[in-house]
Amino acid sequence: MSSTVLIASNRGPVSFTLSDDGGLTMRRGGGGLVSGLSEVVREADVLWVCAALSDGDRGAVRQAAGGRLDRAFATGPIRMLDIPPAVFHRAYNAVANSTLWFVNHLLYNTPFSPEFGTRFRREWESYRTYNGAFALALAEEAAHRARVMVQDYHLTLTPAMLRAERPDLRIAHFSHTPWAPPEYFALLPEDVVAEVLTGILGADHAGFLTARWARAFMDCCETLLGARVDHAARTVTHDGRTTRIGVHPLGVNGEALLARAAEQDVESHMSVIKDLVGDRRLIVRIDRTELSKNIVRGLRAYQEFLAAHPEWHGRVVHLAFAYPSRHDLPEYREYTAAVQRCAKEIEDEYATEDWDPLILNVNDDYPRSLAAYRLADVLLVNPIRDGMNLVAKEGPILSPRCALVLSREAGAAAELGADSLLVNPYDVSGTAAALHEALTLPEQERLARGQRLRAAACALPPQRWFDDQLAALR
Repeated sequence: MSSTVLIASNRGPVSFTLSDDGGLTMRRGGGGLVSGLSEVVREADVLWVCAALSDGDRGAVRQAAGGRLDRAFATGPIRMLDIPPAVFHRAYNAVANSTLWFVNHLLYNTPFSPEFGTRFRREWESYRTYNGAFALALAEEAAHRARVMVQDYHLTLTPAMLRAERPDLRIAHFSHTPWAPPEYFALLPEDVVAEVLTGILGADHAGFLTARWARAFMDCCETLLGARVDHAARTVTHDGRTTRIGVHPLGVNGEALLARAAEQDVESHMSVIKDLVGDRRLIVRIDRTELSKNIVRGLRAYQEFLAAHPEWHGRVVHLAFAYPSRHDLPEYREYTAAVQRCAKEIEDEYATEDWDPLILNVNDDYPRSLAAYRLADVLLVNPIRDGMNLVAKEGPILSPRCALVLSREAGAAAELGADSLLVNPYDVSGTAAALHEALTLPEQERLARGQRLRAAACALPPQRWFDDQLAALR
């Protein structure tokens, strides 16, 4: 059965666990991207195309005709692709997460990496195969002139591949990450640069979270590909085709978030946090231990703040949630260890019998995160570089008096910067000073800023983000 709207993403809205006896248990899958898409998909005829990530997923695919899981999922039916594990690993870990993600977040330690040799070429071939599998499945499943929404850096080649198979389709690609400027994107081999850019330009519409990332993509097309770019109209013309470039900021469904944060499990966590913190001021951060989130410099800033302001000793607690991420990559395991080492230094230097200056949690717990938001006096969001960062938007919605210390390199700074305390993410001393300023903001100013932050955070909810991109394909 052909579908009129198709979503292609690496992860799907559900995943499966394979038990010892061969049984399958379904659970909700994915992270922030998948949760956001799951919330807004409401079209009657939507198919979600994703990859099997685990043995349980592969077991479910092999039990389903054609990989179609047509149970009554809230997001509609699913086509799950059984891509060989070795191909998936090379495409997902080696290329998507260890190459394209690093380039667009400007994270390479260039004296040592990247290095593009024969091993990378084998990995890139797997990335092509992986994208080709998605293109073929989408071509098989799409109705005539269906709309296809391809998600993120895992699938940059899919739009052009799909265009070659099905020129009748209306295709969008959306990048949830930043985009690197031409001089940094050119670290990639020239043929890979061309393949990625022309891959996305196979779409009718290429979307980005901010004008800054859209501009960087257009600059890459112009400088590295020789495409004709109209910056005012936001179009890129190459090989006789014109792709429209869209800017689609992503906000938060404030009503849904407030309702979830009022549930009993969140209230229970609030009681626990209140017992730990007492009447002290609370600085909160909530992140995955991704290299771009800059957790170590954030902890160093708090350490400098305590050194510079002994009057705050015993009067403030930093609650830092650093949830493990991508632990199959060695760089991430080491970064998590560095976060834990830094936290121990702060505890060893400043903790007393009746005061824990820092509480570090590394076990993912969404209700506990919502409780921390509600109690926060200050929210620290200091990524090195971030496509948007919804933490910066969720916090002010849940805490009316929360002061936001925000990196100028987060995409959210474009909307929230005027009412945040903006920081250079590399400037530890500057971030320490911003933490002090946030703690000492006059109450009236704190509440006024918070009100404006909440309005901005709710202005572009996920449903509008989704509908605007669908409308661009009509």
